[in-house]
Amino acid sequence: MSARAAPPLVVLGLDVGDPEWLERWVSEGYLPTLASIVERGISARTTGPDLITEHSVWVSLISGLSVGQHGFYEYKRLRSGTYELETVTGRDIAAPPFWSHAPDKRAIAIDIPHCYPDPHVNGIHIAEWASHHPYFAPSASPDGSLEEIERSFGGQIHIPEELSSKPRTDRRIYDRALERIEKKGALCRDLLTQDRFDVAVVVFGDSHLASHQFWEYRPEHGGEPKVDPRNELTHAIRDVYQRIDHEMGAILDRLPDETSVCVVSSTGLLDHFPTTGLIDAFCRELGYQSSPSGSGGMTPMGVVRRMVPHRLRYALSRWLPEETQLRLMNEKFQSGTDWNRTTAFAIPSFFTSFLRVNLRGREPHGIVEPGSEYEALLDRLVADLRQLTHPGTGEPVVEDVIRTGAVFGDASITVLPDLFVVWRPHPKYVDRVVHPKGELVAFPPEIFRGSDHSRSGYVALAGPSVQARPIGDVSLLDLAPTFLALIGESTPHEMTGKPLPVLAHA
Repeated sequence: MSARAAPPLVVLGLDVGDPEWLERWVSEGYLPTLASIVERGISARTTGPDLITEHSVWVSLISGLSVGQHGFYEYKRLRSGTYELETVTGRDIAAPPFWSHAPDKRAIAIDIPHCYPDPHVNGIHIAEWASHHPYFAPSASPDGSLEEIERSFGGQIHIPEELSSKPRTDRRIYDRALERIEKKGALCRDLLTQDRFDVAVVVFGDSHLASHQFWEYRPEHGGEPKVDPRNELTHAIRDVYQRIDHEMGAILDRLPDETSVCVVSSTGLLDHFPTTGLIDAFCRELGYQSSPSGSGGMTPMGVVRRMVPHRLRYALSRWLPEETQLRLMNEKFQSGTDWNRTTAFAIPSFFTSFLRVNLRGREPHGIVEPGSEYEALLDRLVADLRQLTHPGTGEPVVEDVIRTGAVFGDASITVLPDLFVVWRPHPKYVDRVVHPKGELVAFPPEIFRGSDHSRSGYVALAGPSVQARPIGDVSLLDLAPTFLALIGESTPHEMTGKPLPVLAHA
């Protein structure tokens, strides 16, 4: 298919769209727009190692680059060559969106997580106007477009999560989310019908907000329900998905019938609690990470966690400026370790854990030799992690351990952790685990919630060149090449994925 003949492509994103929920609600009739796309096209779950952390998913999905290529795995990560943590966003990484490889095509992009306007790209790009977690003030390209949007539709709509909220607050958040979805839909209809485009990507962040905020109201919630199951927020998550589906339908109704349409979600959600304390206890109690002499094994962070309830710590920390939070985190991280006696350490995180070897030549005070000593240490870390069990059930508490070099390439360990540790989801907070050498005890961190992201997303695709037939799981990295193929472009050499085999011209 020539570039001139390709019909326009619209990608409608759900920043969190649990595959199980979407499939069930499509079958039950709650999501008619999505159902119509599935009926005339294909649907599948997205998989692959690039779903290892929620922060990296949109970057890999939109750029077609793996985590090993762009290096973005967490918004607070270890600065290479130091023991210093740094804040990283999409502005700090080299991962251009797929449409940048088609400079003659006009693109419209709205609120894609970690994707910011490039003034050199042909089209309109809006960022952080109504996203789930804005890192910056709203921005747009070309110059003047943001001011025009704000005159017609208002300024940034930020709805922060409230982790310890009451039902009255949750109801207010619910109402604001529905209102924000309607405004996003109106903005999209205006832009997509008033301006010519070849590709448009719009992401709705409200499904992310709702999934966390109303998690405990679900009838199937695995822990203690937040309120009586007959409460009006029992189906709040589904209601938000329905409202997004409605707005998606209103958008598609305004577009030509030959438009190729994709609905894609980043990840799903599951019962899970923070594991910060567990990985910290693992490193210290098993002798990998050494505390400074005279600390009695208790780090400054541990003292704070023991003395101050996590809800109060969260309430206090969320009002501190980002720079202050990072400075305090760095002070606790750096002063709580004797780097000259540490072989491996945990990079601070809340759910998926990141382990880094104190490697000579890479870390400032590295003591582990590259080569066989490094590989042997990784073997021992993996073996110890797989021996951790739940004290009540005896079941393993670690679901998977990914060796970065083996999966993303040896060059990736310059920036990425050496090991990604995926903990087994559990409906209740696990504050202690068992190892053959003893029991490891954790303290709750500041951010304490009972839901986290799964390692699977969802995609539905329909259009004049899409063959409607069954298809298995698809790689996250195949989506960007597929989008390019749908607008008549070939896959650039830096993308390792391939267009999905359901395309008639692929």
